[in-house]
Amino acid sequence: MSLSGGHFLSSEDGSLAPILAIMLIPMCAALGISVDYNAAIETRASMQNALDAAALSITTLPTSTSLADRQVKLQESFAANSGQGTAKLDSFVVAADGTASIDASARFAMPTNFLQIARIDTVKIGVKSAARKRPALVQTTFKVDLVSGHWDKTMTLYGTKFGETAVNPLMKITYAYNDFGDPKGYGTSTVYTVNGSTNTKVQEQKCTTKTVKNFNSLPTGAITQVSGSKRYLTTCTNTMYPANGAGAVVDVSLMDTLYLQMDVPSAQLTRLKSNDPNTSNRLYIDDVEVANGEKVDIFTAVPCGQPSQQAWEDGGNAVPAPVSNADFFYTVTGRCDFNQRPSETVLTQ
Repeated sequence: MSLSGGHFLSSEDGSLAPILAIMLIPMCAALGISVDYNAAIETRASMQNALDAAALSITTLPTSTSLADRQVKLQESFAANSGQGTAKLDSFVVAADGTASIDASARFAMPTNFLQIARIDTVKIGVKSAARKRPALVQTTFKVDLVSGHWDKTMTLYGTKFGETAVNPLMKITYAYNDFGDPKGYGTSTVYTVNGSTNTKVQEQKCTTKTVKNFNSLPTGAITQVSGSKRYLTTCTNTMYPANGAGAVVDVSLMDTLYLQMDVPSAQLTRLKSNDPNTSNRLYIDDVEVANGEKVDIFTAVPCGQPSQQAWEDGGNAVPAPVSNADFFYTVTGRCDFNQRPSETVLTQ
Protein backbone atom coordinates (compact mmCIF):
# COMPACT_ATOMS: atom_id res chain seq x y z
CA MET A 1 0.00 0.00 0.00
CA SER A 2 1.31 3.47 -0.88
CA LEU A 3 1.82 5.99 1.87
CA SER A 4 0.10 9.39 1.84
CA GLY A 5 2.28 12.50 1.67
CA GLY A 6 1.59 13.33 5.31
CA HIS A 7 2.37 9.83 6.47
CA PHE A 8 5.55 9.81 4.44
CA LEU A 9 6.82 13.04 5.98
CA SER A 10 5.87 12.00 9.51
CA SER A 11 7.33 8.55 9.23
CA GLU A 12 9.98 7.74 11.79
CA ASP A 13 11.04 4.56 10.07
CA GLY A 14 13.38 6.23 7.51
CA SER A 15 15.79 9.18 7.16
CA LEU A 16 14.83 10.47 3.65
CA ALA A 17 12.00 12.80 4.67
CA PRO A 18 14.03 15.05 7.00
CA ILE A 19 16.77 15.28 4.40
CA LEU A 20 14.32 16.38 1.70
CA ALA A 21 12.74 18.89 4.03
CA ILE A 22 16.12 20.41 4.80
CA MET A 23 17.05 20.50 1.10
CA LEU A 24 13.86 22.35 0.18
CA ILE A 25 14.96 25.44 2.11
CA PRO A 26 18.09 26.29 0.00
CA MET A 27 16.31 25.18 -3.17
CA CYS A 28 13.47 27.63 -2.55
CA ALA A 29 15.96 30.33 -1.60
CA ALA A 30 17.93 29.73 -4.81
CA LEU A 31 14.75 29.89 -6.86
CA GLY A 32 13.70 33.06 -5.12
CA ILE A 33 17.09 34.69 -5.69
CA SER A 34 16.93 33.75 -9.38
CA VAL A 35 13.47 35.25 -9.80
CA ASP A 36 14.36 38.49 -8.04
CA TYR A 37 17.72 38.67 -9.84
CA ASN A 38 16.09 38.37 -13.27
CA ALA A 39 13.54 40.97 -12.28
CA ALA A 40 16.36 43.32 -11.25
CA ILE A 41 18.15 42.81 -14.58
CA GLU A 42 14.97 43.60 -16.54
CA THR A 43 14.25 46.64 -14.37
CA ARG A 44 17.79 47.94 -14.81
CA ALA A 45 17.63 47.55 -18.61
CA SER A 46 14.28 49.35 -18.70
CA MET A 47 15.65 52.16 -16.52
CA GLN A 48 18.74 52.52 -18.73
CA ASN A 49 16.65 52.88 -21.88
CA ALA A 50 14.34 55.36 -20.19
CA LEU A 51 17.25 57.45 -18.85
CA ASP A 52 18.99 57.51 -22.24
CA ALA A 53 15.78 58.76 -23.86
CA ALA A 54 15.29 61.35 -21.12
CA ALA A 55 18.88 62.63 -21.41
CA LEU A 56 18.47 63.07 -25.16
CA SER A 57 15.13 64.82 -24.73
CA ILE A 58 16.51 67.67 -22.64
CA THR A 59 19.11 68.52 -25.29
CA THR A 60 16.32 69.84 -27.53
CA LEU A 61 15.34 72.52 -25.01
CA PRO A 62 16.52 76.10 -25.59
CA THR A 63 19.94 76.94 -24.18
CA SER A 64 18.28 79.47 -21.86
CA THR A 65 16.33 76.72 -20.05
CA SER A 66 17.25 76.60 -16.35
CA LEU A 67 18.73 73.48 -14.73
CA ALA A 68 15.61 73.19 -12.57
CA ASP A 69 13.36 73.11 -15.64
CA ARG A 70 15.65 70.61 -17.34
CA GLN A 71 15.44 68.44 -14.21
CA VAL A 72 11.64 68.49 -14.39
CA LYS A 73 11.73 67.57 -18.08
CA LEU A 74 14.24 64.80 -17.40
CA GLN A 75 12.02 63.20 -14.76
CA GLU A 76 8.89 63.56 -16.89
CA SER A 77 10.55 61.93 -19.88
CA PHE A 78 12.08 59.21 -17.70
CA ALA A 79 8.69 58.30 -16.26
CA ALA A 80 6.99 58.52 -19.66
CA ASN A 81 9.46 55.93 -20.97
CA SER A 82 8.57 53.52 -18.13
CA GLY A 83 11.56 54.35 -16.00
CA GLN A 84 11.14 53.43 -12.34
CA GLY A 85 12.54 55.48 -9.50
CA THR A 86 13.99 58.97 -9.65
CA ALA A 87 16.08 60.48 -12.42
CA LYS A 88 18.60 63.18 -11.59
CA LEU A 89 20.35 65.69 -13.85
CA ASP A 90 23.89 65.61 -12.52
CA SER A 91 25.25 68.25 -14.92
CA PHE A 92 24.41 70.16 -18.10
CA VAL A 93 27.27 72.28 -19.41
CA VAL A 94 27.48 74.26 -22.64
CA ALA A 95 31.07 75.11 -23.62
CA ALA A 96 32.14 78.35 -25.26
CA ASP A 97 32.03 76.74 -28.72
CA GLY A 98 28.44 75.56 -28.18
CA THR A 99 29.22 71.92 -27.33
CA ALA A 100 26.81 70.62 -24.69
CA SER A 101 27.69 67.82 -22.23
CA ILE A 102 24.98 66.08 -20.24
CA ASP A 103 25.31 63.65 -17.31
CA ALA A 104 22.29 62.03 -15.66
CA SER A 105 21.60 59.18 -13.27
CA ALA A 106 18.61 57.28 -11.90
CA ARG A 107 18.08 55.17 -8.80
CA PHE A 108 15.33 52.79 -7.72
CA ALA A 109 14.83 50.55 -4.69
CA MET A 110 13.14 47.55 -6.29
CA PRO A 111 10.90 45.60 -3.89
CA THR A 112 11.77 41.90 -3.70
CA ASN A 113 9.46 38.92 -3.50
CA PHE A 114 11.34 35.80 -2.47
CA LEU A 115 14.37 37.55 -0.99
CA GLN A 116 12.16 38.84 1.80
CA ILE A 117 12.59 35.37 3.29
CA ALA A 118 16.20 36.40 3.87
CA ARG A 119 15.00 39.80 5.16
CA ILE A 120 16.08 41.58 1.98
CA ASP A 121 13.11 43.79 1.22
CA THR A 122 14.59 45.83 -1.65
CA VAL A 123 17.40 45.74 -4.18
CA LYS A 124 19.03 49.07 -5.08
CA ILE A 125 19.38 49.65 -8.82
CA GLY A 126 21.34 52.53 -10.34
CA VAL A 127 22.02 53.58 -13.93
CA LYS A 128 23.91 56.44 -15.57
CA SER A 129 23.71 58.16 -18.92
CA ALA A 130 25.90 60.74 -20.65
CA ALA A 131 25.40 62.58 -23.91
CA ARG A 132 27.38 65.05 -25.98
CA LYS A 133 25.88 67.50 -28.42
CA ARG A 134 28.01 69.12 -31.10
CA PRO A 135 27.62 72.76 -32.14
CA ALA A 136 25.24 73.18 -35.07
CA LEU A 137 24.26 75.88 -37.53
CA VAL A 138 22.46 78.81 -35.89
CA GLN A 139 23.01 81.58 -38.45
CA THR A 140 23.55 81.84 -42.21
CA THR A 141 24.70 84.81 -44.27
CA PHE A 142 23.93 84.88 -48.02
CA LYS A 143 25.61 87.23 -50.47
CA VAL A 144 25.27 87.29 -54.26
CA ASP A 145 28.49 86.89 -56.26
CA LEU A 146 27.12 86.95 -59.82
CA VAL A 147 23.88 85.96 -61.53
CA SER A 148 23.34 85.61 -65.26
CA GLY A 149 20.91 84.25 -67.83
CA HIS A 150 17.98 85.33 -69.97
CA TRP A 151 15.41 83.96 -67.50
CA ASP A 152 14.13 85.76 -64.42
CA LYS A 153 14.42 83.61 -61.28
CA THR A 154 14.18 83.59 -57.50
CA MET A 155 16.10 81.58 -54.92
CA THR A 156 14.46 81.24 -51.49
CA LEU A 157 15.64 79.75 -48.20
CA TYR A 158 12.76 77.99 -46.43
CA GLY A 159 12.68 76.73 -42.85
CA THR A 160 10.41 74.88 -40.44
CA LYS A 161 10.64 75.57 -36.72
CA PHE A 162 10.93 72.89 -34.06
CA GLY A 163 7.56 71.38 -33.23
CA GLU A 164 5.81 73.05 -36.18
CA THR A 165 4.82 71.96 -39.67
CA ALA A 166 4.51 75.36 -41.39
CA VAL A 167 7.23 76.18 -43.93
CA ASN A 168 8.33 79.81 -43.84
CA PRO A 169 10.54 81.84 -46.22
CA LEU A 170 13.61 83.24 -44.44
CA MET A 171 15.66 84.75 -47.27
CA LYS A 172 15.21 85.31 -51.00
CA ILE A 173 17.26 86.50 -53.96
CA THR A 174 15.49 87.75 -57.07
CA TYR A 175 17.04 88.18 -60.50
CA ALA A 176 15.62 90.24 -63.42
CA TYR A 177 17.26 90.05 -66.85
CA ASN A 178 18.12 93.43 -68.39
CA ASP A 179 17.03 92.40 -71.92
CA PHE A 180 20.16 93.78 -73.56
CA GLY A 181 20.55 90.81 -75.89
CA ASP A 182 24.11 89.75 -75.11
CA PRO A 183 24.86 86.00 -75.33
CA LYS A 184 25.15 85.24 -71.62
CA GLY A 185 22.66 87.76 -70.32
CA TYR A 186 22.97 89.81 -67.13
CA GLY A 187 20.63 91.88 -65.02
CA THR A 188 19.77 92.99 -61.50
CA SER A 189 19.88 90.74 -58.43
CA THR A 190 18.33 91.77 -55.12
CA VAL A 191 18.83 90.00 -51.80
CA TYR A 192 16.23 90.19 -49.02
CA THR A 193 15.78 88.84 -45.53
CA VAL A 194 12.19 87.71 -45.02
CA ASN A 195 10.21 87.95 -41.79
CA GLY A 196 6.61 86.97 -42.37
CA SER A 197 5.27 89.35 -44.99
CA THR A 198 8.14 91.83 -44.56
CA ASN A 199 11.01 91.79 -47.05
CA THR A 200 14.09 93.79 -46.12
CA LYS A 201 16.58 94.58 -48.89
CA VAL A 202 20.18 93.92 -47.87
CA GLN A 203 22.03 93.80 -51.21
CA GLU A 204 21.53 94.85 -54.81
CA GLN A 205 23.82 93.86 -57.64
CA LYS A 206 23.12 95.75 -60.86
CA CYS A 207 24.85 94.65 -64.04
CA THR A 208 24.90 96.95 -67.07
CA THR A 209 25.87 95.78 -70.57
CA LYS A 210 26.90 97.81 -73.63
CA THR A 211 28.60 97.19 -76.96
CA VAL A 212 32.14 98.46 -77.43
CA LYS A 213 34.63 98.67 -80.29
CA ASN A 214 37.44 97.00 -78.34
CA PHE A 215 38.33 95.72 -74.88
CA ASN A 216 41.04 98.26 -74.10
CA SER A 217 41.34 99.78 -70.61
CA LEU A 218 38.79 97.45 -69.01
CA PRO A 219 37.48 98.41 -65.57
CA THR A 220 38.11 96.03 -62.67
CA GLY A 221 35.77 93.07 -62.69
CA ALA A 222 34.51 93.72 -66.20
CA ILE A 223 32.90 90.85 -68.10
CA THR A 224 33.59 90.57 -71.83
CA GLN A 225 31.64 88.67 -74.48
CA VAL A 226 31.99 88.33 -78.23
CA SER A 227 29.22 87.29 -80.61
CA GLY A 228 29.97 87.57 -84.30
CA SER A 229 31.35 91.05 -84.90
CA LYS A 230 29.89 92.46 -81.67
CA ARG A 231 31.79 92.99 -78.46
CA TYR A 232 29.86 93.25 -75.22
CA LEU A 233 31.15 94.81 -72.01
CA THR A 234 29.29 94.18 -68.74
CA THR A 235 30.04 95.88 -65.42
CA CYS A 236 28.34 95.07 -62.14
CA THR A 237 28.00 97.27 -59.06
CA ASN A 238 27.16 96.01 -55.59
CA THR A 239 25.24 98.10 -53.09
CA MET A 240 24.84 96.84 -49.52
CA TYR A 241 22.11 97.91 -47.09
CA PRO A 242 23.43 99.18 -44.76
CA ALA A 243 26.63 100.17 -46.54
CA ASN A 244 28.77 97.97 -44.26
CA GLY A 245 26.30 95.09 -44.32
CA ALA A 246 27.41 91.49 -44.87
CA GLY A 247 24.35 90.34 -46.82
CA ALA A 248 21.27 88.40 -45.76
CA VAL A 249 21.97 87.40 -42.16
CA VAL A 250 19.39 84.77 -41.14
CA ASP A 251 18.80 83.34 -37.66
CA VAL A 252 18.18 79.60 -38.09
CA SER A 253 18.67 78.55 -34.45
CA LEU A 254 14.98 77.67 -34.08
CA MET A 255 14.80 75.75 -37.36
CA ASP A 256 14.46 71.99 -37.49
CA THR A 257 14.63 71.81 -41.30
CA LEU A 258 16.06 74.08 -44.01
CA TYR A 259 16.08 73.87 -47.78
CA LEU A 260 16.79 76.05 -50.81
CA GLN A 261 14.35 76.49 -53.67
CA MET A 262 14.99 77.98 -57.10
CA ASP A 263 11.94 79.09 -59.08
CA VAL A 264 12.53 79.66 -62.81
CA PRO A 265 9.10 80.23 -64.45
CA SER A 266 10.44 80.16 -68.03
CA ALA A 267 12.51 76.98 -67.69
CA GLN A 268 11.48 73.42 -68.44
CA LEU A 269 12.09 72.62 -64.77
CA THR A 270 10.31 75.51 -63.13
CA ARG A 271 11.18 74.55 -59.54
CA LEU A 272 14.46 73.21 -58.20
CA LYS A 273 14.84 72.18 -54.56
CA SER A 274 17.86 71.15 -52.53
CA ASN A 275 15.80 68.53 -50.66
CA ASP A 276 14.31 67.04 -53.82
CA PRO A 277 16.52 64.20 -55.16
CA ASN A 278 15.10 64.80 -58.63
CA THR A 279 16.40 68.38 -58.90
CA SER A 280 19.15 68.77 -56.27
CA ASN A 281 21.79 67.74 -58.86
CA ARG A 282 21.56 71.27 -60.29
CA LEU A 283 23.16 72.65 -57.13
CA TYR A 284 26.94 73.03 -56.81
CA ILE A 285 28.64 73.20 -53.42
CA ASP A 286 32.22 74.49 -53.52
CA ASP A 287 32.48 73.64 -57.24
CA VAL A 288 31.21 70.07 -56.73
CA GLU A 289 27.91 69.15 -58.32
CA VAL A 290 25.43 67.35 -56.04
CA ALA A 291 25.10 63.69 -57.04
CA ASN A 292 21.97 62.39 -58.73
CA GLY A 293 19.25 61.27 -56.34
CA GLU A 294 20.78 62.98 -53.29
CA LYS A 295 19.00 65.19 -50.77
CA VAL A 296 21.04 68.11 -49.48
CA ASP A 297 20.97 68.93 -45.76
CA ILE A 298 21.54 72.69 -45.58
CA PHE A 299 22.70 72.33 -41.97
CA THR A 300 25.72 70.39 -43.21
CA ALA A 301 26.06 72.13 -46.58
CA VAL A 302 26.79 75.44 -44.83
CA PRO A 303 30.11 75.18 -42.97
CA CYS A 304 30.77 76.67 -39.54
CA GLY A 305 32.85 79.82 -39.51
CA GLN A 306 33.92 79.79 -43.15
CA PRO A 307 32.41 80.69 -46.52
CA SER A 308 31.05 78.20 -49.03
CA GLN A 309 30.79 79.07 -52.72
CA GLN A 310 27.60 77.64 -54.15
CA ALA A 311 25.77 77.88 -57.47
CA TRP A 312 22.67 76.72 -59.35
CA GLU A 313 22.31 75.67 -62.95
CA ASP A 314 18.85 77.09 -63.61
CA GLY A 315 17.84 74.69 -66.38
CA GLY A 316 19.36 76.05 -69.58
CA ASN A 317 22.07 73.37 -69.71
CA ALA A 318 21.93 69.64 -69.12
CA VAL A 319 23.68 68.19 -66.07
CA PRO A 320 26.17 66.89 -65.16
CA ALA A 321 28.20 69.83 -66.36
CA PRO A 322 31.14 71.99 -65.17
CA VAL A 323 30.28 74.58 -62.54
CA SER A 324 31.23 77.29 -65.05
CA ASN A 325 27.95 76.52 -66.83
CA ALA A 326 25.94 77.55 -63.75
CA ASP A 327 24.01 80.82 -63.69
CA PHE A 328 23.41 81.69 -60.05
CA PHE A 329 26.53 82.14 -57.91
CA TYR A 330 26.45 83.14 -54.26
CA THR A 331 28.49 82.79 -51.06
CA VAL A 332 26.99 81.50 -47.84
CA THR A 333 28.72 81.56 -44.46
CA GLY A 334 27.57 79.76 -41.33
CA ARG A 335 27.90 80.41 -37.63
CA CYS A 336 27.56 77.46 -35.28
CA ASP A 337 26.66 77.29 -31.61
CA PHE A 338 24.35 75.32 -29.32
CA ASN A 339 21.33 74.27 -31.33
CA GLN A 340 18.13 72.41 -30.44
CA ARG A 341 18.39 69.95 -33.34
CA PRO A 342 18.35 66.39 -31.90
CA SER A 343 20.44 64.93 -34.71
CA GLU A 344 23.58 66.56 -33.32
CA THR A 345 23.37 64.54 -30.06
CA VAL A 346 25.15 61.26 -29.37
CA LEU A 347 25.19 59.06 -26.25
CA THR A 348 28.64 58.66 -24.73
CA GLN A 349 27.67 56.40 -21.80
